[in-house]
Amino acid sequence: MSFQDPNAESKRKENSGKGAAASGIFAALAASSCCIPPVIAAVAGVGGIAGSLSWLEAFRPYLIGIAVIAIGYAWYNYYQRQKSDACCALDARSKWYQTKGFLVGVSLFAVVSIAFPYYSYIFFSSYDKKEIVVVNASNIQSVSFKVKGMTCRGCEAHVKTDVNKLPGIVSVDANHEEATAKVEFDQSKVSLKQIEDAINATGYKVVGRK
Repeated sequence: MSFQDPNAESKRKENSGKGAAASGIFAALAASSCCIPPVIAAVAGVGGIAGSLSWLEAFRPYLIGIAVIAIGYAWYNYYQRQKSDACCALDARSKWYQTKGFLVGVSLFAVVSIAFPYYSYIFFSSYDKKEIVVVNASNIQSVSFKVKGMTCRGCEAHVKTDVNKLPGIVSVDANHEEATAKVEFDQSKVSLKQIEDAINATGYKVVGRK
């Protein structure tokens, strides 16, 4: 006749739930990691890292699924452990990572992380309020750059913000879905090369223009 130690079973569920919560947090962060570097680059005032994790965009749906399953399992484990502790009358104070509050915090953090690509653009400056004085309308030129690496509105805002720092920029419209950056500029004040270099300096890559 075998005897199952209720404390051992509770410990197993504790470790399992902790691991699931950690996996959920990691997966949620990874799901939005393609859009985190642009914000870091903007806040730190550096370039070159924005497009470093753009390849993860293709795996975003899977990472979100992993996060949901992992955190869901952590919740399931929590309630199972609650039932087990009540049934066996185990006299043990829950650790901080075993509490309901911790799981609520993990769940909220995961939601905020997963949704990051949809609000990351707010971390960038107001690029649409730039005042432009055009000396000669005949100098205005419009070019559409094909840009590789943009995955969200934050990426678009990053490109717009940095290009607008150049002199003679009339307007910038970036679109991550079309992978384009349309720039209207005064060619007497700024060159195509300077604009292309500004885009490349963000970490995204200009692969063509028309």
